[in-house]
Amino acid sequence: MTNKSDFKKSLDAYQAKQGRFRIVEVPDLQYLMIDGHGDPNTSAAFSEAVEALYPVAYKLKFASKRDLDRDYVVMPLEGLWWARDMDSFTVSRDKSRWDWTMMIMVPDWTDEKMFATAVERAGVKNRPARLGDVRLETLSEGRCAQTLHVGSFDDEADVLARMHQEFIPDHGFHMAGKHHEIYLSDFRKTAPDRQRTILRQPVSAARPVAAG
Repeated sequence: MTNKSDFKKSLDAYQAKQGRFRIVEVPDLQYLMIDGHGDPNTSAAFSEAVEALYPVAYKLKFASKRDLDRDYVVMPLEGLWWARDMDSFTVSRDKSRWDWTMMIMVPDWTDEKMFATAVERAGVKNRPARLGDVRLETLSEGRCAQTLHVGSFDDEADVLARMHQEFIPDHGFHMAGKHHEIYLSDFRKTAPDRQRTILRQPVSAARPVAAG
């Protein structure tokens, strides 16, 4: 019987507890990615992005099990979020101004040939509208601050404010990359107050203040 890997359990980068902020070292990880802009609650591009990622992710899983005898649990949906004014995340929550990249992590043994075949197979029946926009890319985040948020996405603002304005500077860091969310719950099926989301922010060491 093929052993099934579950990277949510084996990778420290996917461990987080509610009410606890911590610094983690995130290894380079490979993702299926697709980009977009606008409010995820109203943007057709957002729902089409999610609809394009999952078929490719499952075709890759089946191919890995069948051809390589390496089975694994399909990873949860993730998202990178950013805007020109990052206060739109923690203050105004103006989602119409947000840019995003939706992602699903795939094993490092996934190569371009496997990816191309998976995309082709995902388009045979009921081809997703944005299938051609999906790409395979490695993300290098390195040192990050993260925590687990339980509840509605609209209740993240206070947690993010504490992370950005207190925890990160208090530990000698500053923000250095795009806000990252990992959706441990399927938000299409889970009540908002029960959603579990890892909130992650890449950081760099703050430069020491020069003596004057």
